[in-house]
Amino acid sequence: MPRQIPQSDLPSIERLLQIMARLRDPDTGCPWDAEQTFASIAPYTVEEAYEVADAIERGDLKDLKEELGDLLLQVVFHARMAQEQQAFSFDDVADAISDKLVRRHPHVFADTQYASVADQSAGWEAIKAAERAGKGRDGSLLDDVPVGLPALTRAVKLTARAARVGFDWPHTDFVVAKLHEELAELQDEIDAGDTALMREEMGDILFVVANLARKLDIEPEDALRSTNAKFTRRFQFIEQRLAERGRTADQSDLAEMDALWDAAKAAEKRGPQT
Repeated sequence: MPRQIPQSDLPSIERLLQIMARLRDPDTGCPWDAEQTFASIAPYTVEEAYEVADAIERGDLKDLKEELGDLLLQVVFHARMAQEQQAFSFDDVADAISDKLVRRHPHVFADTQYASVADQSAGWEAIKAAERAGKGRDGSLLDDVPVGLPALTRAVKLTARAARVGFDWPHTDFVVAKLHEELAELQDEIDAGDTALMREEMGDILFVVANLARKLDIEPEDALRSTNAKFTRRFQFIEQRLAERGRTADQSDLAEMDALWDAAKAAEKRGPQT
């Protein structure tokens, strides 16, 4: 007897939920899907979020549709595992975020009025603080900044939280001066050859850089992704030009590759030729 496939005329989310339930069936499902846990799936969840961001960065809406589907699958996967443990279901997840959106937007769904965007932001933070207190999270201001965030992003969020109570540099000039100070301290440890302290000072530098990005209203992960893409583009230019000369990068030298790097920069400044 052929196995039944969830009907394609079902509401889209219901069809996806049924497919996920079938995949997780311990007897008739997929062995790989059935053996997964929250912990084993978590890295895939993070990866799919980055792939969504990558599609957005590239402006590829066709790919974005597919990547959003992959990310939705992660939500459905986690919700299904929770339902199997009788903890919560996908509907509970959807209800929770709906309730949160309504609660955090009293100016849209209730009678609250804000005089400015700044007032709205203050109201948002007050609502979040009340939510944390309701969950028993009335300890440190930093308690619920997720540890699993990318380190640069978490540094921004940590310093933004501290800034709410006035623990912040008053101007970017102070942050730049601190960056120079940390660079000098790193150089001291490089000269001393102390690897452990080099690592510590490098962490301090990256933390200050994240702080500076926050002060400049720049998302450091986005900025670094753009620079990574730029480096990739220019290095591939070098490889292509070397290939035209019948050689590979390991058959070249730094002087030649530096010259080709400059050529790549110049080509980018000229833009596409018409």
